Amino acid sequence: MALIDEGKKAPAFSLKDQDGKPHKLSDYAGKSVVLYFYPKDDTPGCTKESCDFRDNLVRFNASKASVLGISILDEQSKAKFAKKYDLKFPLLADADHGVAEKYGVWQKKMRYGRSYMGIVRTTYLIGPDGKVAKRWDKVNVEGHAGEVLKAIAGN
Repeated sequence: MALIDEGKKAPAFSLKDQDGKPHKLSDYAGKSVVLYFYPKDDTPGCTKESCDFRDNLVRFNASKASVLGISILDEQSKAKFAKKYDLKFPLLADADHGVAEKYGVWQKKMRYGRSYMGIVRTTYLIGPDGKVAKRWDKVNVEGHAGEVLKAIAGN
């Protein structure tokens, strides 16, 4: 599936977080949602990105935006990752990459001349109306949370 364009309705989903609690996109109706897709728990870039969101969580909460991280691997992996880095927001387990596929971020990747399928680091800002307000492709983790906060302020 293709990436979801700005202005389009964000696909519905239901995934469990690191505590086994289910989260549906519809649970956040009327609020802004930062949905960041990251390749894998506890890897250097993903850790840096998640900690950047963690360090700015007070600012996201003040702007009435919920932060949700999504990647492959199960709830146990998410629980370990969240505990290790004190991540106090939902990390959603998309073990079968079904949601990643709906959002167009499950793509062919290349590493060391080897081709494989995986999550391409992408962030969606979903507005209170359930539509994609902004999308960041091939995210550079350095300062990304700040960019997202600026977009929320302008939304």
